[in-house]
Amino acid sequence: MRVLVTGHKGYIGTVMVPMLLAQGYDVVGLDSDLYRQCTFGDDGIARVPELLMDIRDVGLADLFGYDAIIHLAALSNDPLGDLNPQLTCDINYRASARLARLAKKAGVRRFLFSSSCSTYGAAGDDLLTECAAFNPVTPYGRSKVLAEQAIAKLADANFSPTFLRNATAYGVSPRLRFDLVLNNLVSWAYTTSHVHLKSDGSPWRPIVHIEDISRAFIAVLRAPVELVYKQAFNVGINSENYQIRDLARIVQETMPDCDVEFADNACPDKRNYRVDCSKLTRILADLALQWTAAKGARQIYAAIDKNGLRLDEFEGPRYKRVDHIKYLLKTGRLDETLRWKNQVKHAVA
Repeated sequence: MRVLVTGHKGYIGTVMVPMLLAQGYDVVGLDSDLYRQCTFGDDGIARVPELLMDIRDVGLADLFGYDAIIHLAALSNDPLGDLNPQLTCDINYRASARLARLAKKAGVRRFLFSSSCSTYGAAGDDLLTECAAFNPVTPYGRSKVLAEQAIAKLADANFSPTFLRNATAYGVSPRLRFDLVLNNLVSWAYTTSHVHLKSDGSPWRPIVHIEDISRAFIAVLRAPVELVYKQAFNVGINSENYQIRDLARIVQETMPDCDVEFADNACPDKRNYRVDCSKLTRILADLALQWTAAKGARQIYAAIDKNGLRLDEFEGPRYKRVDHIKYLLKTGRLDETLRWKNQVKHAVA
């Protein structure tokens, strides 16, 4: 199977691509490489044929010859989505829907869309299945809802979209991010000896390791079309729903010399949701997710200790997506649409 992976040089993509290659898939990447200066540790990024271009600039001719598209590319979290809500809508919703339309015209049969459990938004304490109402509270969450709804309308006998609503990601990657809750808590603890909570610790959040996200996408690729046609899946493990204060306790157990502290303006986070992920393993019976928060905290700690992470690096623009984009804008490397000023799209064999 020949697979196009958008966002293949991002946080999840740089982990997913080697796993796809190990399973024998013929992989081509597509990425504007906004985070080329954000590599963590040794490079470790798999080299595959790639299209270096913005997802908004993809043409029909770019999509012929693929059996499936895994669409990861997006402005990838709430703070970045808040930076320019209109651009978030253009990239995460309009460009995603356009990509799916072009893919269908090009004869691509499977379209795997990387969505998010943030589509549930402010949802309380109940476990939410894929049938739960959307209630997004951020531009990022709303963009994912709109994209799902638009892409679902394209489904027919020759085009099978699937929506993978990932829980909050964590784990080590060549394009590591520290603006994700578990990664952030471990890094605060390592660099300051404090487990720093920005909320009061009460909100619920499901979390999932990026390797397990990748396993879920691969399981959908392997599955018979009739099992995943126009289906949405919450991606995670039911036992991996945590209140933020529980994650702080796990981090403290990983680094016992640390203490827990609350930000001066700590208050309840309106993003509060728990998700039921049992459909994923019920439908995809051969899928076995392998990570827990405790195991992930140890992995993150080992990686940042090996690389000697400093506080100025952790708090700087290299590993926080919104800060890096602001840096590229300030230094004139990106234009106001977040395109490189001096890059023309091209393919690399």
